[in-house]
Parts: sequence; structure tokens; C-alpha cells
Amino acid sequence: MKRILVSVLCVVALSACGGNRDAAQEMLDDYADIQIGSSFFEGISDNGREVLNYFKQASVAADDIYWKQNFGDKKLLAVLPRAQKDLASVNYGPWNRIDGQSFVTGWNERPLGANFYPADMTAEEFAAWDEPLKNSPYTLVRRDADGKLTAVWFHDEYKEEIGRISSYLTAAANYTIKPSVREYLLAKIAALQTDEYYESDKLWLSMDDSKMDLIIGPQETEDDRLYGVKASYEAYVLLKDLELTASIDNYTSLIPSLQANLPCADEYKVFTPGEASTIYAYDAVFCVGSANAGVKKIAVNLPYDLRVQEEMGTRTALLNNVINSKYSKIILPAGRLLLADEQTKYLDHLAFFWNTAMREVAHGIGVKETVNGRGTVLEALGDEALTMEELKGDALGLYLDLQLIAAGQMDPLLTREDAISTYVVGLIRSSRFGEANALGSANIILYNFMKERGAFGIDRNGRYLVDFDKAEAAVTEMGTRVLGIQATGDRDAAHKLVADYGTASESLSQSFAALRQARIPMDVRFQFVW
Repeated sequence: MKRILVSVLCVVALSACGGNRDAAQEMLDDYADIQIGSSFFEGISDNGREVLNYFKQASVAADDIYWKQNFGDKKLLAVLPRAQKDLASVNYGPWNRIDGQSFVTGWNERPLGANFYPADMTAEEFAAWDEPLKNSPYTLVRRDADGKLTAVWFHDEYKEEIGRISSYLTAAANYTIKPSVREYLLAKIAALQTDEYYESDKLWLSMDDSKMDLIIGPQETEDDRLYGVKASYEAYVLLKDLELTASIDNYTSLIPSLQANLPCADEYKVFTPGEASTIYAYDAVFCVGSANAGVKKIAVNLPYDLRVQEEMGTRTALLNNVINSKYSKIILPAGRLLLADEQTKYLDHLAFFWNTAMREVAHGIGVKETVNGRGTVLEALGDEALTMEELKGDALGLYLDLQLIAAGQMDPLLTREDAISTYVVGLIRSSRFGEANALGSANIILYNFMKERGAFGIDRNGRYLVDFDKAEAAVTEMGTRVLGIQATGDRDAAHKLVADYGTASESLSQSFAALRQARIPMDVRFQFVW
């Protein structure tokens, strides 16, 4: 093992002397630096600050797990030149997450299964392996001493890091004056040590009286591009925007009616979201692991456990300081570049906020189980499940937004034209994430589909002119189609949708080139001020 590590270090050291710095710097320039902080620290007591510090330390340990899940020993990258090292910190490894290609000499393209599976495992071997735990989100697939596949729980593989997380969360539980926070933290410790998250998920949803929040543990499955089931570690330390949260709280009561009015057959609406669903606005003050890798999330909808979703619901966490930064640094300048002059007036921060909020609400409703006995949507759709879920959120997010605007239930300052125009710019911008990224793939599919349906055209100046009626019709049609694919577990239809619409068209590629030439960043990278 030592020889292998030495060899790898030598290769990396050689790459440091190569001519890749300019290419790495160019890729790094695609990310705008944003400072992540919050004015809400001013209202936190000394006791609360101690709790937050423990949250941060626990998050650092979770970040260490994420490095192991997606790359290995991050010390191997310490000898890289500055630009490559910074780019590796954005991507958690020597690969550009947009296309999976390495930007460091000596490394092949990013493994589809990250570090969740043996590099030499074949699809036939995995399929023939009779082990129920192989499809658990919380196990790694390894080889035993005889070379046979075996399942290893996260809590066993990452015992040292989870021990550190548990120590910090125990200290935070002892310091906090909020009983709901203490109960959640103690349940989370037990969950991390057993990989059983049902109780901690419920207590997290019940924790509604704290200005501070912590999301920590294995959540997203997007790094498992092989089977789409293994969950990556991440952590968010959040401060609640009490005023904004209070102003949007009434929208949670609309979630059951939003589910009932989805554009699909009634037999696909069997899922009933729990009545404890919430929509909270936060400032993110520390994000690591999957939450800090590549494209940064501006909102999340959790938990993913279907039992908890039915019993209690979900929490939509809107990261308002990240939303604000992405709008000002990317969406607004991109819209001014891409939209026809007469439609740039419709670019609106409020529209971007609510398009984001409704996209996350859409993730929390819809179809969760197939209606024909094929199990959950994830089980039925396999490697296409995540792309279809992102496509559902993108299409139905705007659909829900427009339904609320038409019913007079949305902010009166937000117009239909604002929502659709801002949405189209966001669609083009997110398509830049590429076909290898589930969110990027979903946006490319929806862009091509909407263009085919006449939702937008190109004016004589080469700018987008949006047809608002056709745009609404197109997202409604796509929402209906995806809900049908999820409800029936039709993997072939999902594959066909990706095959038919999942490649960047000429007009989309031209938009990418224009954005790059104008030096409009693709995304952001966090500079934490706390």
C-alpha cells in the first residue's frame, strides 16, 4: 500500500510541474467567489455560539468522510499548484464534475461509482450478488479476504470520523437550552452510529423553535452515478431568517392542494404528504461535503425517507444568502445578455426565489411509489431516477408557481412574465452543469423540449424571445410525462427521454459560449467568513 501511495504522489508531483495551470485557472474562473456569512449572528447568545461552534466542528468531520467517499486521501493533492489545488477543493478530487474529466496528469476520469464500489466490479457481478444490503444507501461495497463482494456499513467504515461527530454533537446537546434541539442531536448521534435515520428525521422536522439548524449525515445520492443509491455525507450549519420564514409560512398549508392538483392521472396521486411540512428561509454559514461540492445547492427538501414524508412531511430549506448571491452574480447578468431587450424587464429576484422554493416543494410531493408493484421510484428507475426527479422538480416547480400566481395566492409583486422569463434564464444557466450531472442533464432535456414546443425563439439580435403561453404549456406537458414515468416505473421511457432530449443543442451550446465569452460564472464557490 505504501508503494502505491508513493507512486501516486510522484505522479501528482510531476503534474505540478506540467502546463495545466492555465487550464485549471480557466475552469476555476467559472466559479465566482462569494462570502458566506450572516447578519443573524448578532442575535445569537454566547451559549448559542458555543453550540454553533460544535456544529461546525462536527461538520468538518463529516467533510472528511465525504473526501473518503469520493476521492480518498486528500493529502495526495497537497502538492498541486495553487490553481489545481483550489479547483480540486471545489470538486473534491482531481476531476471536473461537469464532464468527469481529470485536470491533473496521472488520474483517469472520475469513477461512476465514486469510492462506493470496487473499481474492478462488473455489472454482471453486482447483479448476481445475492445480498439485500447492496442496495442500501448506507453501505459500501467492498471485497473480502477471498475477493468476494461484501457490504460494509457506513458506521463501521467511518467509525473514527463518526466518533468525532458524535463527540461534538454530544457537547452541543449539553450546551443548548432548547429541548427540541437536544432531542434531535441525541437522536442524530444514534442514527449516525447505526445508519437508522427514521427517528432523527422525525425529530428534525419537529424542531421548529430554534434559530439555528444543522443538517448532517448521508443524504444525496448524486455522486453514485453507477446505480444512484449510495448516499454522500454533507453538512449545513444554518441560521433561520425569522422574518422571511414567517412571511412564507402560510404556503405550507397549500401543499396538500398542490399535490391534488398535479397535472397527472388521479391514480398517480396516491401519495399524501404529511401535514407537518414546513418551508424555512435560512442563511447558510457553513456547508461541507456534498453541500460544498461542485455546483452549490440553493435549497434542499428533506428528509428522503418515504415513511417520514407520509407521516409528517418534509422541510424545504431555502438558503437565501446563496440565492441572493447566485441571482446577482449569475442570473441577472446572464438574463441581460441572453433575453431580448423587451423582456429583460421581467428579470426578478423575487421570481428566482419562488421558482426555487416551488421546485423544492415539487420534490416533496408527486409520485413516491410506483402504482404497478415495481417498488419505489428509485428502485424502479435505477440510474435514471435522479435525473427524472430533477426533471420533475424543474418542470413542476414552475408549474406550481404559475398555478399560485393565477389563483392570486402568490406575492402580488410577482407576475407570470417575471416567473417564466427568470426561469428560462435559470434553465440555460443550469444546463451548463453538463450531461454528466443529474441537474444539468434535466435542464438540458427541458430546454430542448421547451424549444421544440415553441416556448422560446431567437430574435434577429440572437437573443431569446419567450412565448409565455407555450412555455407554461411545455412545462405542464413535461411534468405530466415525468409523473407518468415515475408512477409506472418505466425505465425505458426514462432512457428514451434522455436519449431524445439530453444532448446540448446548437442553440444551447451557442448560449454557453456567449456566457463564457462574457465571463459570466457558471456557479459559485464559498468563502466562509465564520
